[in-house]
Amino acid sequence: MIKFDQNICRDVESASQREWLETNGLGGFASSTITGLNTRRYHGLLVAATEPPVGRLVMLSKLEETLVLDGQRYELSTNQYPGAIHPRGYQYLTEFRLDPFPVQVFEVDGVVIQKTVFMLHGENTTIIQYSVAKHDSELPDGTVLEVRPLIPCRDYHSTGHENGVIDSGFETAEGLTTICPYPGNPTLWFAHSTAQVEATGHWYRNLQYQSERDRGLDFNEDIFNPFNLKFDLLRQSQPAIHVSTEPRHTQNIGDTAGLRQDEVERRARLRGSLRTEEQFVQDLVAAADQFIVKRGDDKTIIAGYHWFSDWGRDTMISLPGLTLATGRDDVARSILLAFAKVVDRGMLPNRFPDAGEQPEYNTVDATLWYFEAVRALVQRTGDSQFVRDNLYQVLGEIIDWHVCGTRYNIRVDSDGLLNSGEPGVQLTWMDAKVGDWVVTPRIGKPVEIQALWYNALMVMKELAAGFDDRAGERRYGRMAGQAKKSFNRLFWNEATDCLYDVIDGQTFDQSIRPNQVLAISLTHSMLSRERAKRIMAVVQRDLLTPYGLRTLAPGDRHYHGRYAGSPLERDGAYHQGTVWPWLIGPFITAYLKTSGRNKRSLRQAEQWLKTFESHLTEAGLGQISEVFDGDPPHLAGGCIAQAWSVAELLRVAIEDVYSD
Repeated sequence: MIKFDQNICRDVESASQREWLETNGLGGFASSTITGLNTRRYHGLLVAATEPPVGRLVMLSKLEETLVLDGQRYELSTNQYPGAIHPRGYQYLTEFRLDPFPVQVFEVDGVVIQKTVFMLHGENTTIIQYSVAKHDSELPDGTVLEVRPLIPCRDYHSTGHENGVIDSGFETAEGLTTICPYPGNPTLWFAHSTAQVEATGHWYRNLQYQSERDRGLDFNEDIFNPFNLKFDLLRQSQPAIHVSTEPRHTQNIGDTAGLRQDEVERRARLRGSLRTEEQFVQDLVAAADQFIVKRGDDKTIIAGYHWFSDWGRDTMISLPGLTLATGRDDVARSILLAFAKVVDRGMLPNRFPDAGEQPEYNTVDATLWYFEAVRALVQRTGDSQFVRDNLYQVLGEIIDWHVCGTRYNIRVDSDGLLNSGEPGVQLTWMDAKVGDWVVTPRIGKPVEIQALWYNALMVMKELAAGFDDRAGERRYGRMAGQAKKSFNRLFWNEATDCLYDVIDGQTFDQSIRPNQVLAISLTHSMLSRERAKRIMAVVQRDLLTPYGLRTLAPGDRHYHGRYAGSPLERDGAYHQGTVWPWLIGPFITAYLKTSGRNKRSLRQAEQWLKTFESHLTEAGLGQISEVFDGDPPHLAGGCIAQAWSVAELLRVAIEDVYSD
């Protein structure tokens, strides 16, 4: 349980840095800060995935709540307007906790109101439950809770503004109120404990989102309030509201407690699959569940909240940690099958766009990470038959395409290494692009691509041997041998005691970056232990921070120590010094490979992991952020919850640090 007292809750600046996240297994979510002050356009109590896992719409932004006691009105909400915070409901907030759902506790004149928010798994449904009581006495006559929904009904990447198009009408019957503000949007169903429904038709104008302002994006919004729900708290001390895009989920308002208990038990079962009792690792398992979502009849992985969809690269890197390390082998199989269906010209998609367009294939590494995910599945489950029946042919065709050539000049060169790239296109994980400016183009032969290519060939050699494919075994072994020989001849930089980052013809990029760690950490490595140890010394000296590895050494003239500002400034720093937590996984694996798994090295690895424990209470509560500043104090940035950040911490913890 994560818990904050009134000292944090009533400090608006501190409280606004702490965000909670509820997800529904479809790509939809609910999220805000611990005070309920929305600081992002992505914040909302129901962000529905209308075409799971995408098509996300902010259907319900928030609920404005007023407690009426003896005719006196107490506003419990908190909003940012130009130059002012109004109302200041945070002044009544005595506690916030994640237990396991977000819970706010307000106290007004001895009356205690507890508000709990949770989502139903597999449904675009959010449940808000209140519990109201008075210390040592009964509630006074005329105690009423007024709840006013703010309904934007818009794409979650945008903001809305007052207009004359909105349909302010709604229908209401006993315990059910429905509204569809804009044509083509889903109807929003409000099932509620018996309440008086009063038409309002108000616009809340000029709400401001500070996080969007800091990011140089549109940060003003107007949101419509169609009606007011008035709950007589003398008649019902635990009113509830079920908000959904589907009418069938509004029939169980009387079973709120049962629905809540079902979700508590579902989450508890996830923790029960672990082989370690380490609390931090168990917390990561709870975090991991939020990224696994449906795509059609299969599963996929959301790359990060609040704004990413499912990306091929992120999914394959995350798969071992989010699924295999947590005992969700069937989910891993489903994901691998889902992506096998969309392989095209030997390539996995880079991403599936939010609006449902055709997948984008501008990636060289997502496809190669697919081989490592397959290898991890076989190692974890021993289920090579699944691979033989469903994936082996696809994997072979991928290799063939890379040999003969596919999109973006991706082709095996005469030296056996993989060449890729063309001007204006970003293909590796260092993929920031602003307009026509590719920040780190890395055209030619990036170091981690060669490591992944060799690993893929060795995985195929092992699979071929297991499947009695002798010709394939010889072919893949021969290709791997050539790649290894060329790699060691070309990539070692004696001047820096580590590897070049990219080789393009006669151009050798000496930038000290973390990509070379993958040449050690991957299961099949081309490096000698002596060279690997020398690389690790450089990486530890120049790139290691408490929250992962910098993407560029601080001494480099292109180094940026802060990830902040406008989109141009942030993208310019994204892979030019910014720290990425996911890289701590490969780093620790490589460290244990080169140092040996002894008591001293394991203790050091555990210390690096445990640094992240405090972060679970600092940004996205219970989650690991996407990035951190390269310079101290290494402030968190980007997404508040990133799949591969959580996944790689889980993988390395369970496979390497706490393994039997």
